[in-house]
This record gives sequence, C-alpha cells and structure tokens, in this order.
Amino acid sequence: MGTSSRPPHSVSIEAAAESLGADLQTGLTGQQSTKRLRETGFNEIPTPPGIPFWKRMFGQLRGVIVLILLGAVALSMALGDWIEAGVIFAIVLLNATVGAFQEARAETALQSLKELAAPDAKVLRDGRVDSIAARELVPGDIVLLDTGAIVPADLRLVESSRLRVDESALTGESVPVGKTAEAVLDAALSVGDRVNCAFSGTTVTYGRGRGLVVATGAATEIGRIAAGVQAEADETTPLQRRLDEFGKLMGVAVVGVCALVFFVGLLRDPAAGTLFRDGLSAYLSEARSTIAGLFVIAVSLAVAAVPEGLPAVVTMSLALGTREMLRRNALVRRLPSVETLGSTTVICTDKTGTLTRNRMTVRSIRTRNAEYELAPSEDRSSVGIRLGGEPVELEDHNTLRLTLLAGLLCNDAELIDDTPFRFLGDPTEGALLVAATEAGLGPKGAYPARIAEVPFDSERKRMTTVHGASERAGVRGADRPHVAWVKGAPDGILERCANYQSDEGAVKMTDAVRQGILDSHRAMVERGFRVLAIAYRELASVAAEPRAEEVESDLTFLGLVALHDPPRPEVSEAVETARRAGLRTVMITGDHAVTARAVAEEIGILRSRGRVVAGDELDRIADDELRRVVVETDVFARVSPQHKVRIVDALRANGDVVAMTGDGVNDAPALRRADVGIAMGLTGTDVARQTADIVLTDDNYATIVGAVEQGRIIYANIRKTVFYLLSCNFAEIAILFLATLVGWPPPLAAIQLLWLNLATDGAPALALAMERAEPGIMERPPRAATERIVDAGMARGILIHAGALTAAVLAAFGTTLLGGRPGEAGTVAFVTLAIAELLRAYVARSEEASLCRIGPFSNRWMQWATLTSLGLVLLVVCVPFLRPLFDVRSIGASTWGLILPLGVVPAMLIEAWKGLRWASSGRKGVGR
Repeated sequence: MGTSSRPPHSVSIEAAAESLGADLQTGLTGQQSTKRLRETGFNEIPTPPGIPFWKRMFGQLRGVIVLILLGAVALSMALGDWIEAGVIFAIVLLNATVGAFQEARAETALQSLKELAAPDAKVLRDGRVDSIAARELVPGDIVLLDTGAIVPADLRLVESSRLRVDESALTGESVPVGKTAEAVLDAALSVGDRVNCAFSGTTVTYGRGRGLVVATGAATEIGRIAAGVQAEADETTPLQRRLDEFGKLMGVAVVGVCALVFFVGLLRDPAAGTLFRDGLSAYLSEARSTIAGLFVIAVSLAVAAVPEGLPAVVTMSLALGTREMLRRNALVRRLPSVETLGSTTVICTDKTGTLTRNRMTVRSIRTRNAEYELAPSEDRSSVGIRLGGEPVELEDHNTLRLTLLAGLLCNDAELIDDTPFRFLGDPTEGALLVAATEAGLGPKGAYPARIAEVPFDSERKRMTTVHGASERAGVRGADRPHVAWVKGAPDGILERCANYQSDEGAVKMTDAVRQGILDSHRAMVERGFRVLAIAYRELASVAAEPRAEEVESDLTFLGLVALHDPPRPEVSEAVETARRAGLRTVMITGDHAVTARAVAEEIGILRSRGRVVAGDELDRIADDELRRVVVETDVFARVSPQHKVRIVDALRANGDVVAMTGDGVNDAPALRRADVGIAMGLTGTDVARQTADIVLTDDNYATIVGAVEQGRIIYANIRKTVFYLLSCNFAEIAILFLATLVGWPPPLAAIQLLWLNLATDGAPALALAMERAEPGIMERPPRAATERIVDAGMARGILIHAGALTAAVLAAFGTTLLGGRPGEAGTVAFVTLAIAELLRAYVARSEEASLCRIGPFSNRWMQWATLTSLGLVLLVVCVPFLRPLFDVRSIGASTWGLILPLGVVPAMLIEAWKGLRWASSGRKGVGR
C-alpha cells in the first residue's frame, strides 16, 4: 500500500486514491481489506488497558496514615502480638478493597455510556455496498455517508452533495460545516478548515457523500488527541493532599509521644541512677524488664494515637457519596474527586446542552406588522402563539401561517417521532419543521410535493423549493400554479423582495419598510437569536433544474424567524444557588459572543460588570495578563481547545479550584488539566468520558451544583469523623501518658485500645459519614484549597473534648485503683472510656450546633451504630472466654454505679461548652 508525502486534504481525489491503492468505483477487495486489517489493526480509539483488581488494591495503599498503620502491623508482629497485627492489617485491607471496588464499578458503568464509534459503516467492497462493523474499516476503504451517520474514520471526501457535518466534538465549532469533495486545500490548514475531509466521531447533519478512508484508530485526529491526553499524569486532589499532610503530622506526633513517654518512664525508674554511676551496660542489665514494659506502653500509645478506622471511614464516606451522586445523575470515576467538588470555586461550563437544551427552537416570528411569540407546551405536542401577550388563532393571521408553512416545505428535515417531536436533519430545519407541526400545519404530505429546488450554498446563503399551489397552502395560483418558498440570510433575501405580505395580500416594498425589517433583524441578533428570513414567489412555470436568479427574484417577504437554543428551565435557579455558595460560573463556548452573552444574561451568569471575551481577543492576551482577565470575565466565546486549557491554567494560577465540563475530544486536555473534569454522558465522546473524573448522565448544569453540595456534605462529614476519632485518640494518649507520669500502671492495654478504636469508634464514625446536610451548607463560601482538615478551631475542640474524656476515665480508674480493687481498675477504665466515646459520637454530629438543635435521633444510623458498639463492649466484659484475651474482669452492679455517671459527664460538659460558645457569640439561627 503506497503512501503520499502530502496530507490527504492537499491532494486531488485521484492522487489520494492512488497513494492508498484504492479503486474509487469498486472499493477494496475482501483479500485487500483482510491483509490491511492485519497490518493496521482494528479501527478503534486506543484506550488505557484495563487495570486488574489487585493493582487497584495496591493503588489504594497510598497516604501517610496507611503507611503508619502498616508500620504498626510490622511492630506488633515483631513483639509477637499477632492478633493486634492481624486486626490492623484487616482494616487496611478493607479500606483498599472498598476503594478499589468503587473505582472498578464506576469503570464498568462507564462502559455502558460509550457512544463515540459508529457500530456499523456502509462500505463499498468488491463493487458492492455492504454494512460492516466500523472497527473493521481499513485505509483505502470507500465509505458511504448520509444524514444522521456518524463518520467512522478519517475520510478524504470523493463525492459530496449538500453535505454538512457537525464537527463540534472535534473542533468545538457549533455550526455544521459544509463539505466540498472537489476542493484541493493548503497543506497547512487546521482540521476545522479542511472542508474536503470528514473526521472520525463527527456527525452528518445534512446531505450525502462518499469518502476514502485515510486514517483509522490511533492515526485519526481523535486518536492523536486521545493518546496525548492519556500521556499526562494524574494530579493529587485537595483531599489527598490534606490527608497526606495530616498523616505526616500524625506520624511525627506518634513518634514524639511514644519517645516522650518512654524516656519519662526511664527517668522515673529507680534504676536510672545506675546509668550515671556504672554506665550504660550496667543500666541495661538492671533495667531490662523496665525497658520492655515501657516499650509495650509505647506501642500501646502508638496504637492509641493512630486513628485506625480513619482511612476506611474516609473511603466509605466517599463511596456513599458516589452512590448519592449517581442517584442525582452524576457518575463518579475517581473517589477523591467527590470531595474536590466541595471545595470548587469556579465552574467552567459549556453552553450547548449543559446550560441549554441543545434543541434549536423557534422563539418568535416577526412579520411586517406584528411580532408573535411561540411557546411549545411541556410535552411539545403543540405550540402556544401569542401577540402582545394574548393568545391568537393561526387561521386569523394569514401571514404568520404562510411563514410557518414556508418553513415546513422549504425543509429537508424529516420527523421520526412525534411524542415528543424528534427529527432527522439539520437542527435549524428541524426547529422550523417542529414549530409548523406543533402549530397544526403538518405533515408535509398534506401539501403538494416538491417538484424542483435550488439547494443551499454558502455563497447565496439561501435555499428554495418549488411546489404546486393549493387551496390548503393558501396560495391559489390561478395563472401561476407553482410557488417557490425561500429561506435564508435576511439581508440577502430582503434585497430580492419586491413586496411584503400582509394579512390582506401582497403590498409593494418600500425602502422605509425594508429598513424597518432590517432594524428588527438587528434587534433580534442583539438578543442572541439566529434569524432567518422567509419569502415566497408565485411562478407560472418552472424548469426541472431552475437557476437561482430565475426563482429568487421579485419575492414577497413573509417574516423573520428568530431561533435559539433555550436554557434549561432549572439552570437559572442552579446558577443562583452556586452564586450564594460562593461559586462563580464561567461560560466557555464555541458560539458567537452575541449569542453567548444573551444566554448568559438570561440565566444570570453575566454579572453587572462581567466581561465577554472572544477567542481572537484571547490570542492577543499574554498568560500573565490572562490571570487578571479571568477574574473579570464571565463568558468566553468562540474559543478553541487551546483556549480552554489556558483559561483553566489561569484560574488555577489564581488559586481557584476549577471544575470544567466538556463533551468533545477537543475538551479532553482541559478536562485533564482542571481540578475536576466533568464529561457529558449523553452527548460526550468516549475520550472525554475516559478523561473526566465525573460523568453527568443527564448533561445538566444543575446536576453539577447538586454534586457540589454533595461534595460539601461529604467533606463536612469527614471533618466530623476526624474530629470524633482524634478527640477519642487524644484522650487515650492522655490517659496513658498521665497515668505513667503519676506512677500508676497503664489503665488500658494495647488490645483494649485497638478494640476501642475499631469496634467501639468504628461504627459511630461510619454513622457520622451518613449525616445529612446541615442547614446553610450552600450559603457558605468554598473553603480554601490549602485549608487543613484540623484547623485551629478543631484543634481547640479536640483538646477540650479529649480533656473531658481523660478526666472522666482517670477519675474512674483512680477511684477503683485507690479503693483497693486494682484488678478491676483497668476494666473500669476500659468500659468508662467506651461509654464516654459512644456518647461523644452523638455530640460530634455538629461542631457547633447542640444535640437538641439537630435532633438527637435524626440520624437513625447512629442509633444502630452505638447499640452495636455497646454490644461489642459488653460482649468482651461479659463472655468469660473473651475476658483473658482482652485483659478484663467481670464487674459488679456497684461498679456500674461509678462507670455510668462518669461515662455520661463528658458529653454533658461538651454540650454545655457548645451552649456557652453559642451564647457568647451572640449569633442566632439553625446550626448555631
């Protein structure tokens, strides 16, 4: 198979075919196609190989806290404590399993959304047209294209008949591009300007054609972009960075506390004087048992200091959040991105399909004397027509009826469903077809068939169809039995109009009337509408192939049709919700600036002093200046894929956390660069979905705002969990440390601490992850990306809460120890701390709001969690064969009289402290 040194768009059709050894009349033979398929491989976009589950598991074993836990496993094994080592390792394994399973499930769900590649292609082989799987196409194949077809590979067009292709998935250009097979173009032209080519993944909206396959799979334009995106490395999310920072801090704290207790214990040992009198070897010989005991206490402290359940709780919180987000139509591919949404400060969103319905609609029709508003019903089975706010009947307004009829007949779109109306063809023509049908004028078959046409072309910017006159059409045509219906650009049509239509008949056009219509056109454009002019001409005769100048002169003007892609009804409220939450929404679109501005104003994105910046202006702005411009700009119009990446980089350089939406292959680099990449599930390409962190299954901006709220809930719940676990762990550290200082035996054994951290604290911590949103969560500004999980306020709270727990447990332990029951003292401390920590879980449900304000039983999961955890504690104390394992003893009724009051006191003190804070702050409202 030969190749050409020049790109296909820069050579003639014959030269392109010759370079690929292709026969334009018969296509490849079966033998040729089989051989080439072996050489080039299947026509598929390269995707990353599937990740085995065990690799996903290892991927979850990241983060300093997990490493600390693995260190605790190794230390416990070294001391021969296999049970403790096994339990900690099981927790690490559970955490990794949950995270890996969630990511694998998201990838499985993503497979069901793949819609990029055409499943079949019409191909010419051995002189016959056949339908084959698109993945079996090879260079040199001849592919047939018609309206609605997805282009299955990169093609050099060899035939085209009024062919228009939607290339928005590749170039971002929202208007379908007209294609011309005969053109030979400059080799340096960009993809969007190669009008003699059609590219893989784009869609034919109009006309038909044939194309020579010049590239498949990885060699296509889409394949090149996909390969570049996959080569980029993933960045860590804000949550991952915070947890790593927190883990490092915990690691230092663990080592420091253990070393402090160890050396304090050595100094208190009576044998310490030997070190100074007789040297180190003598001291080590005499104090060996003391050192061993202190080492055991240090290990117990390490177990107490590390929140073993935190990684699993964080993973479970994120997993539960993904389930809720999927219910809200957002599929999460990467767990940490859920929380990252909660700290988002800027949402960069596309316009078409995300803010709008992605359905071109006739908004109004302006005749010479009136402007009619059209409003489709909710089920789109009819349209309401109003004049000056009052409903009108179509039969009473003949000019309006003729305008709608012209849009119906001068139209190549075809209805394929009417519940609701769906069509096949160009979006603009589809809008005209639907409007006329909703108004009750359809179907086309009720009128005389088309007998001739002058197709649309980019120079005339008009289209004309010729039909027979009829009573139903409202054009009787006694001596002129044919009617030419014309639609196109207003300025070109108006200069060819000799008359304008009134409800009484045709009236001679004057310069003043023509100028008035042009002024109306300008006003519509300024409001962001796409405007078409409609006209007609009665003809005495018509040629089989009429020329434009014969039928497109002496026209009678009917009206201006204003079309737009209407905003989704829920978007305005979602934009306002985002604004109250401190999120700025930035529209980034390939549409014209006027259209983008109109939509942004309508839905509330454009601020009073917000700017609209077009792509050509962006090209003239340096990167340093762009950092200032993005702060002031709410709308970027006519942007390229490179512009999107620059905008994201500028926002992030300013310290913003950026969520970026996209659907096309061209959006993939920006999706990867953003903090959270959000792809469209319905209209998005496979490359965009594979690149994104989150996939919207309904392509709706409002879903993003709902996902941001869920992200904030998740982060708030993670904070509550951290607050709860750390205050309990700090209390355990303080209990052991203070007991060592005063010379008491250790109140708690290492296995007891491990049981408390996992069995007692674990379930309530998970219940905290199930907390509902606190009131006003979307009224707060986004937290800073650099904000630590444990901030100054939480640190103070941890010390106060841990202090209350420590005082209660040491009081119980000391009373029992000094009361002559040293054997029971450890059990009393263990049970008192367990009860105090379970009640602490209730008051941890809000950092500021009292339990009465949020409702003590409003989280049903907390009831089950605390009852289960209490049952596990009682199981250890009450089951005889478990007592030796956990170093506890049976306790009598009188001892419970000491345990229960002291177990309740810390929660009461904490609630009182919250009340004092609220009263002293002078603030009111729910949650305070």
